Parts: sequence; structure tokens; C-alpha cells
Amino acid sequence: MKSLVRANSHEVEAATRDLSLGGAQIESSLAVQPGRQIAVKLIVPGDDTPILIEQARVQWNVDRTFGVRFVDLQPREQDELEQLIDEYIALDEERKS
Repeated sequence: MKSLVRANSHEVEAATRDLSLGGAQIESSLAVQPGRQIAVKLIVPGDDTPILIEQARVQWNVDRTFGVRFVDLQPREQDELEQLIDEYIALDEERKS
């Protein structure tokens, strides 16, 4: 899934993989170190409004890939994330059948 990641004033395109309610794996050109706080915008196909996760903490990094843990999700963020994950699970199950 396409996304944007922001640290300080730098915002760059990224690819989000392995998304869950707790966090995600992200591939990006942004150089971040574990412990760094970033923001993640998930670009939902067919939806004009991205899902904005204001607080994501970098847990690990290898080359251009890093893992984040979502911190203090707001109820709206959690609801949108749950809905997005449910939609992807349904699409995946539909493809398998």
C-alpha cells in the first residue's frame, strides 16, 4: 500500500507492508533510526482522505526498510485502521476462493 512518512519537515513516499493495528513494515528512502517518532499517512485506493497515524515509533531498520509501532492511536485512527484491515482481509479471502 502506498503511504507517506514524515519525520520533522521531511515527507517522502513509501510502501507499507505487513500492516496491523499495532504497527507496520515500511519501505522508504527516509533514513530513520530506532526510537525515532514519525507520522504515517496510509493512502487508501479509491479514498480521497488518507489515514493519518500521527505517532509511530521506529522499532528497527535494515537498509531501506523499517518497522514502526503505532503509539497512542486515537479512536478515529483505530476505527479507520480496523476498517482498512478488514477490507484487505475480505479481498484476500475473495481472491483465494
